[in-house]
Amino acid sequence: MGQSLKKFANGEQSDNIGPIIDNCYITHFNNTKKWSLAQFCRAVCQTVEDINKELGCTQLRVPGIATLERLHQEYEICSGKSLKREEYHKMLVEIIGETKISGLGAKDVLLYLFGVPFITLFIKQSVIPQAIPNYIFIPGVTSATVFLLAKLHMI
Repeated sequence: MGQSLKKFANGEQSDNIGPIIDNCYITHFNNTKKWSLAQFCRAVCQTVEDINKELGCTQLRVPGIATLERLHQEYEICSGKSLKREEYHKMLVEIIGETKISGLGAKDVLLYLFGVPFITLFIKQSVIPQAIPNYIFIPGVTSATVFLLAKLHMI
């Protein structure tokens, strides 16, 4: 399971996806006998939220109610059959495959990547226009912004 989700995580965190999924299974899906649809939906949403929180920059969308109803019936969770670890992994791959990744985090990165150098150039031009040449200042600020975003695991 962890190998199939490596494409959703950045390089440092790609090895950590397996333990995250195992922890989510233990926490949310360990006892699934005779779950109602509402309990199933809550557990899936909590799993997606936990993965997003652990991976930081990756945002997975929460699946729609139709998808959750279909999976609830397909894996027979309401019939008293407990969900096995392999079935849980397969179900999670289906959910991520259908919902894809939302691009909300990319908007923030682009805003920071282009906005911070622009704002600092504006401030520099109004305060000390001749102190540092623009051809040195702009790449320096852009590099510092990229470095900071990388350290904060936003890119």
